Amino acid sequence: MAVIPDEIRATVQLYLQGKIREWYSRGDGKGIVFLLEAKSEDEARSIMETLPLAKEQLMDERYIPVGPLMPLRALVGPPAQ
Repeated sequence: MAVIPDEIRATVQLYLQGKIREWYSRGDGKGIVFLLEAKSEDEARSIMETLPLAKEQLMDERYIPVGPLMPLRALVGPPAQ
């Protein structure tokens, strides 16, 4: 618990820098979910490694690449020529 105040401040700083786009509590109460502004998994890892909980090896993380819902393209038709 001693690291939590520093973790909160560091997380807010990442949000204000635009590196964390959104954050949520997990519905099962077992942690949080961050949506990061990153071009790769490596970039996301390097962002998260700056947090105090990561530095203390107190995080259990999983990285899942996400992107636009591509089937939506079918709703707008082919691009204009």
